[in-house]
Amino acid sequence: MRLSTILFLTATITASASAQDTTYLLTDSGLTGWQVIVQERGAVPVAEQDLFAYEGGSLHVMAHAPDGSRQPFAALVTDAEYERYHLHVEYRWGEKKFAPRTDAVRDAGVLFHVFDTGIFWPSGLECQIQEGDTGDAWLIGARATSTLHPDAHNFASSGHPETRAGERYAKFARSFSWEVPGWNTIDMEVDGATARFYVNGHLVNELTGSERPDPRSGKWVALGKGKIALQAEGAELFYRNVWLVEKSVNKQ
Repeated sequence: MRLSTILFLTATITASASAQDTTYLLTDSGLTGWQVIVQERGAVPVAEQDLFAYEGGSLHVMAHAPDGSRQPFAALVTDAEYERYHLHVEYRWGEKKFAPRTDAVRDAGVLFHVFDTGIFWPSGLECQIQEGDTGDAWLIGARATSTLHPDAHNFASSGHPETRAGERYAKFARSFSWEVPGWNTIDMEVDGATARFYVNGHLVNELTGSERPDPRSGKWVALGKGKIALQAEGAELFYRNVWLVEKSVNKQ
């Protein structure tokens, strides 16, 4: 095991061991502290939707939808905004797949620094959860910098920096697929405009200098905080142990 991974896991255990500093984001069937946004419908009261169901300590996505049926994409979004934190998420795939993605690989994701929920997908940054691609970084109405391998053009911690922004979407591919059958862990170290993604303890991607367009001036401004969201994107899956530890700001 690489030294960087050992140090990261040690920090993870130390942070999560301090229960008073840990905020558990999924705690009850009423999905307290969350809102639901559905494609082409907008905000939907939690009690009036059946896309996200909290059952036995896990969030079951598309629990009651018939296999192969057409289902809308949706996002479960926190009411609160966060800036500097360690976010931990565990997920595993279910069996069912839904149109329009019945013939595609299973897909989902964790959005963070969400700053506009009036558009779908909500604007912000994403750690993708997808069969074979977990750890890709998507920029949704945003831009950021990562370091890339000069030949493979995927993430490399010692690679050359590159800044990307698309008309709506842009992506930085992960360094390797560390996904395993069953439960997987995603840990995200978010420090304002910087974020590192770890899949099952392995560093797979990093964003720096994250920015968003200022609606008044049209200029790019720092994107350093926002809401967190869990995606439902055409596949049955389960999320559990979703918690975060906020980091203190050191003042000089």
